[in-house]
Amino acid sequence: MGLKDCLWCIGGASKGVSGCRFSLYPMADNFVDIILGGLEKTDTSKVWKQTDKLSTCVRGKSTHVFDVVKGLFVNAYKENVHMALEATFSKGCPGDTDADSFMEVDDEKVNEKNIKDKKFNVVSKISFYPMGEEDYMEHIAKAVMTAKDKGVFAKSSHYVSILEGDVHDVFGVLEEIFQYGEANLSHYILQVTISVNSPTKD
Repeated sequence: MGLKDCLWCIGGASKGVSGCRFSLYPMADNFVDIILGGLEKTDTSKVWKQTDKLSTCVRGKSTHVFDVVKGLFVNAYKENVHMALEATFSKGCPGDTDADSFMEVDDEKVNEKNIKDKKFNVVSKISFYPMGEEDYMEHIAKAVMTAKDKGVFAKSSHYVSILEGDVHDVFGVLEEIFQYGEANLSHYILQVTISVNSPTKD
């Protein structure tokens, strides 16, 4: 099969675009108000954003992608509401493009200053996928060791690693794993579920 027959080989993103597609699930009757209230408090001015019936996609510099996703989760948090976030972070897909992105901004996070004092514990399952790498397990091990070094690794389970700790510490590890990918991999995916106030004990 030649390049012209490869439907997904459309050049890739030359600007280093990072992206995340995510969905937020508050387990409450007023879930719409919780989601919209969180969005209203979250500054998305430094990313490209689009919401459809299934999820929201943000694209731009990785620092701002994480700032927005974390900002929304923290801003939507309610003390007694079980809430989950499903997110797929990705960079370097050969089928990606430079379109639908916002890269011409500085690196200063716009949400961190407003959420840094909000503290609560979360549990997260993550899967790290270094694409097209023969030594992919070495890179996955690096991700696991990052979580262990930062004190948020809880245990390994089938197909995932479980993280537990303060929301800022967990998001910090997720971003550090993503930054490891930026420095060492051409295409990688970080699949994340984060839960707070779950009624499940184990």
